[in-house]
Amino acid sequence: MTNVSIISLGIKELEVLKNKLVERDAEVKIFSSLEELSNDGTSTLICHSDALNKSKDEAKNLLSLARSLKIKKIIQIENYASTFSLKSELGKSFIRINLIKDDKYSLEVLISYALDDEKFITGSKESLMLKNLSKKVANTDVTVFINGPTGTGKEVVANYIHDQSSRKENPFIAVNCAAIPENMLEAILFGHEKGSFTGASHSNKGIFRAADKGTLLLDEISEMPLSLQAKLLRVLQEKKVTPVGGNREVEIDVRIIATTNRNMAEEVKNNNFREDLYYRLNVFPIKTFRLSQRSDDIIPIVVSIIKKNNDENKDFPYLSRKAQEFLKNHSWSGNVRELENVILRSLVLSNSMNINAEHIIVDESVQNHNEYYQQLEDKIFALGN
Repeated sequence: MTNVSIISLGIKELEVLKNKLVERDAEVKIFSSLEELSNDGTSTLICHSDALNKSKDEAKNLLSLARSLKIKKIIQIENYASTFSLKSELGKSFIRINLIKDDKYSLEVLISYALDDEKFITGSKESLMLKNLSKKVANTDVTVFINGPTGTGKEVVANYIHDQSSRKENPFIAVNCAAIPENMLEAILFGHEKGSFTGASHSNKGIFRAADKGTLLLDEISEMPLSLQAKLLRVLQEKKVTPVGGNREVEIDVRIIATTNRNMAEEVKNNNFREDLYYRLNVFPIKTFRLSQRSDDIIPIVVSIIKKNNDENKDFPYLSRKAQEFLKNHSWSGNVRELENVILRSLVLSNSMNINAEHIIVDESVQNHNEYYQQLEDKIFALGN
């Protein structure tokens, strides 16, 4: 949970801001001046530019206070009138955001930035529900099966479950079952002895043993060969592994999370996946949603992408109303991965300044590579003139 403190001076949208932050699972406290702030665990401070523009000394007091209270982030709200900035002192931990009167879009950007330290972005009710489910199951050791389309954040959910669990101080290891050659997968998972196969010049304990006391993510498990599924089932039942070329069983203590983008009922029906293994894995099923089904997550995700990739010496780019409307209404067939590509593209076209609708080029708007590059060249030419 993010702890947010607000200095109310000059923020007319205070009540709306507070309510929306609380809806997003933040703990919010209101203060009337800098002097009232105390060491109460605040991680994010929101204040109006008026609190900084009275004097340079007052701004320096805020900087000193932020350091002493270990405040991670300061958000300065302004109306295009700021005369002093702490950007040079605080870098990416400081941001100035223009909050335009009655503009729900600039308010949404502010809220998203305030909360983007959360590893699990919850701008929509669907994501908040998913986060709450993940938090509940994190307190147990049951196996979790996450199903959802490519690019919908299945590994993010798995990471969050691990981080919220009693195993968080121990390893989190992810292995993509579709990316490893079939003849190597068993040795990579369960380990191997020296000389057990050609090229095995030394022994290896394998991923299961490397993840001992922690969490193992079996990504795209539906791609695992049938021949190995039976061995995995036995490992899950017995909680022991036998390295390739060895005859000694080794006990393991690993929490398993599996993911897939396939319809597992169909995979079982078509004999592509063992039914007994499916039920062993599917103890606690979790479904991730397409981005188009949770449009309220789009701007928070955009803010997170921009913050991660923006030059720390530049203020946060203003997302125009039309740009945000387009982003929220696009279908995003490639989900978060497509959205990230489009935002990185727009940062280049806008020189990380204000992002307008003309800076946004989506993959679905072109039919072939030549058309795409021609459209991109046209955009760059138009923006340069």
